[in-house]
Amino acid sequence: MYKAGDLKKGLKLEIDGDPYLIVGFDFAKPGKGQAIYRCRLRNMINGTQFDRSYRSGDVFKPASLEEREMQYLYTDGHFYTFMDKKTYDQVQMTEEQLGDDRFYIKDNQDVDILLWQERPIGMTLPNFVNLRVIKTEPAARGDTANSVTKPLTLETGYVVAGPPFVDEGDLVQIDTRTGEYVTRVKE
Repeated sequence: MYKAGDLKKGLKLEIDGDPYLIVGFDFAKPGKGQAIYRCRLRNMINGTQFDRSYRSGDVFKPASLEEREMQYLYTDGHFYTFMDKKTYDQVQMTEEQLGDDRFYIKDNQDVDILLWQERPIGMTLPNFVNLRVIKTEPAARGDTANSVTKPLTLETGYVVAGPPFVDEGDLVQIDTRTGEYVTRVKE
């Protein structure tokens, strides 16, 4: 059990039977009375957010979350299927659950799936992924000024701004935290 003094940004709690993540935290100690802990909570299942205040005597149940290494298998348009590498059990997640993270995974890639009561609710990607450029425009001659970019369409359908020297067929590294181009990768 957590006490109110244990609250901090990034902590995962179970409130009213659902897992919540603390995305914002503020502490206030008025001159008289108990300390107040103001938290911005995000429901880890449906993404709704709200603010709630707690007093120093409140206690909380930790969210019983489990993270398993799984392999991405395929998508059938709306559902993305992952396989547990130890038990070979398969779980599915929707586009809404994955959000933009779906643009950073490709077939047979290993990812960590966050499970709550055996239901998948999130995915943890590596910080960087290598993806192939399948479509881009040729660079215009004379474009040598600083910060000139062109759109790069990657094998997953994601479009990112990249430098003019990147061509179709090149392998590029993408930062999954920001969604930005990092560097061209040698094969």
